[in-house]
Amino acid sequence: MADSRQGLKPEEPPGRRLVRERRTVALFKPEAPPRELLLSAVDAARWAPNHHLTEPWRFFLLGAAAAREIVEIAAELTLAKRGAGAAKKRRQLLDAVPRWMAVTCRRTEDPFREREDYGACCCAIQNFMLCLWEAGVACKWSTGAVTRDERFYDLLGVSPDEEMVVGLFSMGYPRIVPQQKRRPVGEILTELA
Repeated sequence: MADSRQGLKPEEPPGRRLVRERRTVALFKPEAPPRELLLSAVDAARWAPNHHLTEPWRFFLLGAAAAREIVEIAAELTLAKRGAGAAKKRRQLLDAVPRWMAVTCRRTEDPFREREDYGACCCAIQNFMLCLWEAGVACKWSTGAVTRDERFYDLLGVSPDEEMVVGLFSMGYPRIVPQQKRRPVGEILTELA
């Protein structure tokens, strides 16, 4: 730890640094993260806060056949919206993703509880992503058209009446880590007396 008497800042606590340095990554090295590491991150995810201990989340680790289906759905949707060139680029980008995970949230007839459960799933996902980042694995959280397509629900074997897709996650060791800036605390914090 640096000595503040020498004009140096003390080292930032590891947890805070981990949160601040985590990035969304879209370009991955070919090597797939080990299954055991992904399962360990799911284990950490399940400890997220959730009101009334509903544990509304489900994680789906997708294999090679499921990944091919995702790429096909995405390419088809891109073709329809932006044409053949964009679909080809999309296919190339997604074919290079080493691992995939999907997360769903159990639906409920109570809108307030469903909102709380969705928030809990987001907390679980943050736990998941931070654990992976700590191990050098990055994620990209997508809520794009694929996650709303009926074929994606069929792929997962879930009913959209019973579960909503919270996200589809591409995962791998980052090829490029983008830099980011955030607004200062003073711009986002309101203190009330």
